[in-house]
Amino acid sequence: MVSLGGLARKVFGSSNDRRVKSTRPRVEAINAMENEMRALSDEELVGRTAKFRQDIANGATLDDLLVPAFATAREAARRVLGMRPFDVQLIGGMVLHNGGIAEMRTGEGKTLVATLPVYLNALAGKGVHVVTVNDYLATRDSEWMGRVYKFLGLSVGVIVHGLSDEERSAAYAADVTYATNNELGFDYLRDNMKYERAQMVQRGHNYAIVDEVDSILVDEARTPLIISGPLEDRSEMYNTIDTFIIQLQPQDYEIDEKQKTSIFTEEGTEKLENLLRDAGLLKGESLYDVENVAIVHHVNNALKAHRLFQKDKDYIVRNGEIVIIDEFTGRMMPGRRYSEGLHQALEAKEHVAIQPENQTLASVTFQNYFRLYKKLSGMTGTALTEAEEFGNIYGLEVTEIPTNLPVVRIDEDDEVYRTVEEKYKAIVREIREASAKGQPTLVGTTSIEKSEQLAERLRKEGFTDFEVLNARHHEREAAIVAQAGKPGAITIATNMAGRGTDIKLGGNAEMRIEEELGDMPAGPEREAREKEIIADIERLKEKALAAGGLYVLATERHESRRIDNQLRGRSGRQGDPGRSKFFLSLQDDLMRIFGSERMDGMLQKLGLKEDEAIIHPWINKALEKAQKKVEARNFDIRKNLLKYDDVSNDQRKVVFEQRIELMDGEGLSETIAEMREGVIDEIVAKAIPENAYAEQWNVAGLKAEIAEFLNLDLPVEDWAKEEG
Repeated sequence: MVSLGGLARKVFGSSNDRRVKSTRPRVEAINAMENEMRALSDEELVGRTAKFRQDIANGATLDDLLVPAFATAREAARRVLGMRPFDVQLIGGMVLHNGGIAEMRTGEGKTLVATLPVYLNALAGKGVHVVTVNDYLATRDSEWMGRVYKFLGLSVGVIVHGLSDEERSAAYAADVTYATNNELGFDYLRDNMKYERAQMVQRGHNYAIVDEVDSILVDEARTPLIISGPLEDRSEMYNTIDTFIIQLQPQDYEIDEKQKTSIFTEEGTEKLENLLRDAGLLKGESLYDVENVAIVHHVNNALKAHRLFQKDKDYIVRNGEIVIIDEFTGRMMPGRRYSEGLHQALEAKEHVAIQPENQTLASVTFQNYFRLYKKLSGMTGTALTEAEEFGNIYGLEVTEIPTNLPVVRIDEDDEVYRTVEEKYKAIVREIREASAKGQPTLVGTTSIEKSEQLAERLRKEGFTDFEVLNARHHEREAAIVAQAGKPGAITIATNMAGRGTDIKLGGNAEMRIEEELGDMPAGPEREAREKEIIADIERLKEKALAAGGLYVLATERHESRRIDNQLRGRSGRQGDPGRSKFFLSLQDDLMRIFGSERMDGMLQKLGLKEDEAIIHPWINKALEKAQKKVEARNFDIRKNLLKYDDVSNDQRKVVFEQRIELMDGEGLSETIAEMREGVIDEIVAKAIPENAYAEQWNVAGLKAEIAEFLNLDLPVEDWAKEEG
């Protein structure tokens, strides 16, 4: 039976279809200008930038210039990069210019899409920020796409870790600035701790295009950016408490993996109190007496560190330091630390040097930082599942951009086994079959630990030729990804492979040329070798295509459907064939934590024998339901966090605005006079409340406060006598 909503969509098309359709007239107008653009000389094409700027000065809006500016940027990209944006990329560019989110599949050229709205918006001269998830991408894209902007007469800057204030200031002054979300947020905080306006590096928040927008505005939204200063050293306390926690038994605490919380039972509390008392650390009778509030904080953190945080999943130990692993991308986050003593508890657990605790000097969430921009837009391969959040929090509408070529990847139903052991047996069997027929296989795992366990299993099964991509081997990422599309290639990867990686069937020509030819001088010999390599890659691509394209074999479902979709999206790029399948067990984290007892009972009723799997669309639906529940809970957490941060944000804005007013120095004496008046009113009101009798006045207190705050010795007693 068709629902009323379904019937309406069939008749009128979805709102997404209507938005895409509404861009068609402009796409046709841009296409109509193509021959005219091609006929221009380089000089004439470059000259259009100055003309557009003059038009803006004469009152033209950016919308008025969209068609000619997009046509100009498209032709510049064709000449400079040898890449001509397709019609669907023009549509993506329009969505970005209109302050929306463009959902574009892998391999559809998001990086190139951004050049169109960036060029148009940079014409206004107020700066455009292109936001990426890491320094490597910021540098790569600023150099690669920067060639288009520079050709058209625009300046390009890039902000990466380790730049001086002068370098940052110059990069922000450019027409187009590439930067990571972290650098932008920290520069904003640092600017608002400066003492002179000239020391500030940012020049306002005009327009930002956020690449991998779901990663930055959703996944990272729970993580505030914090600038902190050290507190006194309490490392001895952390080490002592750690020795107590490892003496506890499972009956001494309760762990809730769903809510990610841990608490002590009565038995555990009693045991801890005895240990603390013997060590002379407990004040009073009970652990929960007010004098022990700091100790409670320490023991709670130590319990979390031991029971909720896993080495090689949530963090790794590298060069004697605890390095956090991003749960969504699988990448290391050097320099990031858990706050409120949790990081120190992990350092004590792993017996590495304990860094001093910090106090917060300034903080901002990404949610509030990115809401500073007058216009915000973003691109990603997966945003629809979070469309509600983008709409509610950022006022951003998600538009699914059609692919240039239809997606022909086959997404197979999940295979569910009863135990992890049975699941891994099936995975090894599947990898062997795919490799034997020459099909490249990307095996997705959820943690470093699990990727290495699977690698060890493959070695025991006689596999020798495979690669492992996780945060431990991040420096080899580009080389591993470049070879992952070769026929029969086996690549085991964490979530790192799910985002920002483009696996090309047959291999990556540019990287192979660089690797094999390196410093070979330009000339006929190099040209001939390059042609040979390209022909060989084409042959390997045909072989991989004949074997069915890239096979994405996932070993577990993530809490977020988006992460699963990103992994699937590595296969079937630009119309290539491919397939994806998830292999699961009832012992997997998602199944175990979010109620697989009913499913286990059902599988037993169905008479499922050892090494047998159940494959049914119903199972997929049940899993998606579990994932939706987790996503909804995480959305609620982020919403509540934002409510709290909004209060701080209002105060932060007032303080930051006042600082800037003072630094600008305009009407400074007036501002200070107002402030002084306000302080005096408060001091007087506190000592002499309204409608109070003269004998209730605190004259001595008033005199003391005036001396302390205003450094004035005034005859307050005499005035009081006169008034009283």
